[in-house]
Amino acid sequence: AVSVAHTNQARLTVMDITPETGLADYFQQSYDIDLNAQFREHRLEALDTLVAPQVDEGHAIYTKVASGTPFIEVVQAVQRNGHDLVMKVAQHDNGLAPALFGSTDMHLLRKCPCPVWLIRPQAPETYRHILAAVDVDENYPPAELKVRQAMNRQILEMASSLALAEFAQLHVVHVWNAIGESTMRGAFMNIPEDDVSAYVEHVRRLREAALQAMMREVQGNLGKEALDYLKPQRHLLKGWARREIPLLARRIDADLVVMGTVARTGVPCFIMGNSAETILNQIDSSVLAIKPPGFVTPVSVQD
Repeated sequence: AVSVAHTNQARLTVMDITPETGLADYFQQSYDIDLNAQFREHRLEALDTLVAPQVDEGHAIYTKVASGTPFIEVVQAVQRNGHDLVMKVAQHDNGLAPALFGSTDMHLLRKCPCPVWLIRPQAPETYRHILAAVDVDENYPPAELKVRQAMNRQILEMASSLALAEFAQLHVVHVWNAIGESTMRGAFMNIPEDDVSAYVEHVRRLREAALQAMMREVQGNLGKEALDYLKPQRHLLKGWARREIPLLARRIDADLVVMGTVARTGVPCFIMGNSAETILNQIDSSVLAIKPPGFVTPVSVQD
């Protein structure tokens, strides 16, 4: 977090959240102290001790302790203070489940309005392979397509920036499907195989052209020299994203997967897509999850 803040000349806040307990009410009858305040003061001292070496090196770091439900406190802090990024170690609340992400992690992935970077506990100090997953399918309603394209750009720009900072290999993946292919190959459609194959190849070429166009757009934003230095490896995979992206992440030994979590900003309660949840439940690398422009969190500052 210190490195990212320093590179981007950003303000860094380190936050801890204490659980709400009934101890204060219990002891208040016997002792004239505010036990909750004492807890927060103790945790704040621990935070200050944690960041002290970095502060001594000249980094400006702010510390904060809140009390309550962790994901709500984090989301509210983002809303109040306009944070651009949340970084957190990925871990289950009980430490026992085999999956990488716990309930707090998943709540943040679904509801935090800014990008969320969940770092696996055994993550290397530097990343070697960064995987950016984009969707260049144009078969969406115009409003949703515009949102998806903006999210694709943000995914690529953030993945490229991190790859440059980490001297990492950048991989860009798009998983595509030819809608209706299996039906057309069925016994009842009676469509010649050559025609079906020509249709599938047509879809593949469209997606390849769309991916190339998006890479050219990102090159215009980052600069040709930066993209030439990165030499991103493109992966155009046929299949289903929920299967192919985790397989590719394991195949290239990805240290970080950068992906979008939702695109339908206008659909009530559409917090995170099923494909995104399925992918997240199958990968064991760190994840940087991007929200689309216009995403509105269901958590209000008053909650």
